[in-house]
Amino acid sequence: MKNLLLKGAAVALACAALFGCGSSHDKNTESSCATAGDKCVKFTILHTNDNHGRFWVDKDGQGGMAARKAVVDKVREEVKDKGGTVLLLSGGDINTGVPESDLQDAIPDFVGMNLVGYDAMVLGNHEFDNPKSVLDKQADTADFPFLSANIYQKDPDDNTKLERVFTPYKIFTVGSLKIAVIGLTTTDTKTIGNPQFVGDYTFTNPVDETKKVIDEIGDKANVFMAVTHMGYFKNAQHGSNAPGDVTLARGLTDKYANKLAAIIGGHSQNLTCTNDYTPGGACTPDRQNNTYIFQAGDWGKYVGRADFEYYNNTLHMVSYSLIPVNLKVDDKVVGDPVTPDLNTQEILRTYQIKGQDELSDPIAKTTVALQGDRSVVRGQQTNLGKFIAAAQVATQNNRANFGVMNSGGVRASIAAGDVTTRDVRTVQPFENEVYKVTMTGADLKKYLGTVATIQAGSGGYAQFYGIKMTINCTGRSVDNVQVKDVDDNDYSAIADATKYVFTIPSFSASGGDSYPKLTGSDSAFPNAELDSAQGIVDWVALSDFFKSEAAKNNGTVDLAPYAPVASDLVYENSSSNNGCVIP
Repeated sequence: MKNLLLKGAAVALACAALFGCGSSHDKNTESSCATAGDKCVKFTILHTNDNHGRFWVDKDGQGGMAARKAVVDKVREEVKDKGGTVLLLSGGDINTGVPESDLQDAIPDFVGMNLVGYDAMVLGNHEFDNPKSVLDKQADTADFPFLSANIYQKDPDDNTKLERVFTPYKIFTVGSLKIAVIGLTTTDTKTIGNPQFVGDYTFTNPVDETKKVIDEIGDKANVFMAVTHMGYFKNAQHGSNAPGDVTLARGLTDKYANKLAAIIGGHSQNLTCTNDYTPGGACTPDRQNNTYIFQAGDWGKYVGRADFEYYNNTLHMVSYSLIPVNLKVDDKVVGDPVTPDLNTQEILRTYQIKGQDELSDPIAKTTVALQGDRSVVRGQQTNLGKFIAAAQVATQNNRANFGVMNSGGVRASIAAGDVTTRDVRTVQPFENEVYKVTMTGADLKKYLGTVATIQAGSGGYAQFYGIKMTINCTGRSVDNVQVKDVDDNDYSAIADATKYVFTIPSFSASGGDSYPKLTGSDSAFPNAELDSAQGIVDWVALSDFFKSEAAKNNGTVDLAPYAPVASDLVYENSSSNNGCVIP
């Protein structure tokens, strides 16, 4: 794209950032959209990301598709009155997070997105939480394309070649302007996605793929943008995650420099404001290598809005803002309250009430909260992580020594008080199965040397129940390993020749979250015995465990045995006492 000038800053501000070799000295150059007249094309990008099943309002009345519809319609009307056009894009992860949605394969969410009027979405990693048949059903339901240029699989006619699986991009015609929107999915999907559903896919480098698509499109588009599910990591500090949007923007150099006007992102579930942002206030989006980066938090709590004008073969961003959707701070709605669109609300209400009675029935009580917050459970042992691992051990009827649970599979906390089926399904929405693994002590030490040293902060960080050990983070090894006996009475040191039994989710057993693969002919531990045919679903196991533990204590679960004990897991050569963080 030649002579692309992107003007942008906080709300109602403008700055001049040169995209390519401008033609500002041309005697026919217009100085503004107003002076360019009909030659100026106005358009607005609206965007959301990481919906995670939130088609309905949350318990505080925030978000929801019906209110989102009202926000989008209001902007559309305003933009249309000024002679502009709106494109509505999603940064992916529509699936997984709310039982009412999960039970219905997120169909309510896609119905809602149709009603709101989305133009395209990128495939997020959670679009692969289910079999391909579910994704196909969702695609059939949606009135908009699922985009991703960097997901490939082997050509069925030639296994030496790879071919794209999904639509790589879409070109939108806005007046005289052609806007190409490229879809890109995090390469982490290969490890954090369910291996049973992503095993046949290859996720290629997003920077390379963007260059390839730009070359493929050529002069068929005036403006290039990307809708991504890769994450926003400030200053490209992505840690244990795959590189995200900042790395993408910085990686487009040489002839690709200044080609990508904007990245509409998702995955990290944060905002890209570089100023001291307060909800409802001004947001100055990050800009890297003359590419603006947008992300609107998560769960439909915001709709991002970027207004553009295109004239003199140059693109100007006039303003950017984040529109709160009945967002509450200190129990007060930020900005003007949004009245939900009644038609959308009534259509989605049918989905919301489905299964309400079953989901709302209490199954147990607790006197303390169970900690499953992402920022906590991925970096330290928690009572909920241990409780889930114990629940899976309990499925083996005193025939397992300990349990391992990847923290990425723990999706929420549970407040003190009544525990419902909804709580359980929210915590464990993926419907993984519980696998039983039998392994010699010698193999077990090697296995734990990998699992226990996975970087804290990632979804692979392991929650343990029924085990004690010293963990050498740099050596990727364990020592002084003790496990509970099968009667759950006492700990004893493991012996190399003795066989031990532990439980693990099918996701991790299949190699998810960088765990050693225990399934198939390419198992990393071919002598291990894997029982994957029990058909025990994780959330059912957790529900049953809540009930059985509550029955021991007049309906209230005693959580004291599941409180983390720091001396059980000792981390050496780490900057953290709670997990492996290599200094």
